[in-house]
Amino acid sequence: MICIPFTNYDLKTKNFKNQNPNFFFKGCWFLEKGKIETMNETNTYLSQETWRRIMALMPDNSQIENDDLPKEEFWQWNENQIHLDRYENPSSKYKIILHHGVGTNGRQMMLLVGARLAKRGYAVIAPDNLGYGMTKVNQKEITFDDWIKMLSDLIDFEMKRDGKPVVLYGLSAGGMLTYHAAALNKKVKGIIGMTFLDERIFTVRRETVLFPLMAYSVPLVVLLGKIPFLKKLKIPIKWVSKMYTLTNHKDALKVFLRDKSSSASLVSLQFLSSLMTYKPALEPKEFTICPILLTQPEEDSWTREHLSLLSLADVKAPLTIKRLKNAGHFPMEQPGIDQLEEYIVDFIENKI
Repeated sequence: MICIPFTNYDLKTKNFKNQNPNFFFKGCWFLEKGKIETMNETNTYLSQETWRRIMALMPDNSQIENDDLPKEEFWQWNENQIHLDRYENPSSKYKIILHHGVGTNGRQMMLLVGARLAKRGYAVIAPDNLGYGMTKVNQKEITFDDWIKMLSDLIDFEMKRDGKPVVLYGLSAGGMLTYHAAALNKKVKGIIGMTFLDERIFTVRRETVLFPLMAYSVPLVVLLGKIPFLKKLKIPIKWVSKMYTLTNHKDALKVFLRDKSSSASLVSLQFLSSLMTYKPALEPKEFTICPILLTQPEEDSWTREHLSLLSLADVKAPLTIKRLKNAGHFPMEQPGIDQLEEYIVDFIENKI
C-alpha cells in the first residue's frame, strides 16, 4: 500500500491553493501499489457542500474548523476503495469506529460525535460503506453481508495497524450492523448503538418501513433479490424506509433527502433482501463478547426503544440504556447530542 498526499483545495476558486508536493493537506489516499489515481475534486469531502450545510444547522460545539477536519484516506478492500475519515490521536487507549446507517455517511458521523470524541482524546474512524459517501465501488454486487464483512475486516486491519482495542458505534441501521460485525469478528471491546433492529422480526419491519402494509411485501422483495436478472435493480432507499423521519430538523431534512451520498442513495433489491434476512454469527442469547450501550433518542419517530429491546431481548452481554433528551433519529439537537458524547465516554471508561 502507498499513501498519496493531496494538496489544499480552495472551495471558492475551485482550484488547489498549492501545487507543491511537499505541501500536505490533512489527508491522503491509500491505494494498492501500482494503481495511481488522478486527483479530482469529486474524490473527497473537500468539495462536497452537503455536510457543511448540515453542520451549519448543528449546535456551536459541533462545528469543525477547516484546520481540524478529519484526515481522508482510501483503504483498498477487495475490489473497492473504502473512504475513511480519521482522527489519529496516537496516545489514545481506545479506537472508536463509527458506522453510518442507510440514510447517512461517514462524514455525517464525524459531525454528530466523531470530532467531539477526537477532542476527548480518542482515535476515531468513520468509514463509508459500499454505495455510500465517497467510497468507490468496483464490485458488481453489494449485499448487507458485504457491509458486515467490510467492517469486520476493517477492525482486523486497524488492530494490526496499532494494536488499539476497538469500540464500535452505529447510527440507525448501523447499530445492528455493529452487533453483527462484533459477532463475526469477536475482538470488539464494546458496542454503542443508536437503535438495534433485527429485520427478521415482523414488528421491526412493520414499524420501520415507509408504510406498515409494506412489511407484508418483504417476502416478495426477498425473492426478487435472489433472481439473477432482477436482483441488481436499484431503487432509492427513501422509497422503502421512513427516511422523512431521519431528523426532526426540517431544514436539515431537506439537505439529507437530496444527498445522493446518504439519504438519497440507491440500493439494490439484492441488498434489501440480504438486509431483511441476515442471520448473525451469534444470536443475542449466545452473545457474550462485549458490553452493549443503547443510546435512544427520546423524540425518535422512526425507531422506538421497544424495537431495540425486542431485537436484543435475550442478549447475554451486559446491556445499558441511556436516553437522549429532545433528540430525533439523527440526534443533532441539544441536550441530546451533548448527552450522546458523555454517555459514550462514560461507557468506554467505566463499562469496558
